[in-house]
Amino acid sequence: MSTVAKGTFTVEMKPQAEPTAVDGVNLGRMLLDKRFEGDLVGTGKGEMLTALTSVKGSAGYVAIERVAGTLHGRSGAFVFQHSGSMNRGAQQLSITVVPDSGTGALVGISGTFKLNIVDGKHFYEFEYSLPQ
Repeated sequence: MSTVAKGTFTVEMKPQAEPTAVDGVNLGRMLLDKRFEGDLVGTGKGEMLTALTSVKGSAGYVAIERVAGTLHGRSGAFVFQHSGSMNRGAQQLSITVVPDSGTGALVGISGTFKLNIVDGKHFYEFEYSLPQ
């Protein structure tokens, strides 16, 4: 049985070097620093690789992010795996929990994270399952 956690988060992205331009594609690397509020209270730390093309609205990214905190009163940590692309503005995004990455009271967690940005504010819905 799955549970849904909802809330907001802030994110700070810090470039780790100047993007490398190859054949009109800018390749970049960033550090992620997040703060979650709501049903998930905690922090996320991660690394992101990006590819920005010369076509407006077309890009891709992958990231690994370790989240530590309290989820509906259960303390621990787990890892998100991100994979996203934009095809001329059409977005496809997958953020899932890495299997067997849970610690503490979050051992065995699995799930899918969805985000929505409204007026610059980040909202999340995290549908997850934990063993009984």
